[in-house]
Amino acid sequence: MGVNMTNPYKLIIRREGLTYKKLLGTASTKTIKGEKLGYLTAILYLTPNDDLCPLARLAGCMEGCLYSAGRGAFTSIQKARQAKTDFWYSDQRSFLLSLCADIWTLKYYARKKDQKLLIRLNGTSDILWENYKILHDQTIFQMFPDEIFYDYTKHPSRNLNGKTYGNYDLTYSFSSITPKPISIKGLSNPNNARAAVVFQKKEDIPLTFRSWEVIDGDDTDIRHIEPKNVVVALYAKGKAKKDQSGFVQIKGVHYL
Repeated sequence: MGVNMTNPYKLIIRREGLTYKKLLGTASTKTIKGEKLGYLTAILYLTPNDDLCPLARLAGCMEGCLYSAGRGAFTSIQKARQAKTDFWYSDQRSFLLSLCADIWTLKYYARKKDQKLLIRLNGTSDILWENYKILHDQTIFQMFPDEIFYDYTKHPSRNLNGKTYGNYDLTYSFSSITPKPISIKGLSNPNNARAAVVFQKKEDIPLTFRSWEVIDGDDTDIRHIEPKNVVVALYAKGKAKKDQSGFVQIKGVHYL
């Protein structure tokens, strides 16, 4: 990417005899739209499973996961994501340092383009990144205090206190079939800035949902600049278009 400085995380990887692999990508329909707003978005895509997405089955979204949408439907893309997932399980320290190396490179690349870097670590996973210390007892958010991170999550009780510098924006991913006590925790957790709801059809997205104001979240993925305590409306893609579980909200079935 034309950065003339030595990447310090690649130096650490070499010094410790570890392995570097490129993990973050910046090319997708939504991220390209975000560039028009001055943001370069980097996303980590893994292969979802019950370990990496422990609440997905309760929410009914495992089968309709965005893993199958867009470019994710191609076998080559799925193989690449599986390779990254295997890397996570086989050598977590190399994985985390590779992630840092990619962020370090991309932050300078973004600056050269006069853009701000956004990092989404859970493109198709739901890992509690705030609980992983990488270097000097710091989380990735503390290691890159000037960068902005964001994610969607189904974990209801994530606690970011003392683990970030206020640079990690979380949107709670709502499903009507998630047990109510879990949903209440997720919706009321102050660490979750807003809620995301997937609707079956874009033309059926309501103005309000369960008394919450609804805003369109499908034009870009720049969540952190949006209001708090609103519903971010997304519409179903890939296998989710046929979802009947209650994860995808259907007009006349789940709302009027």
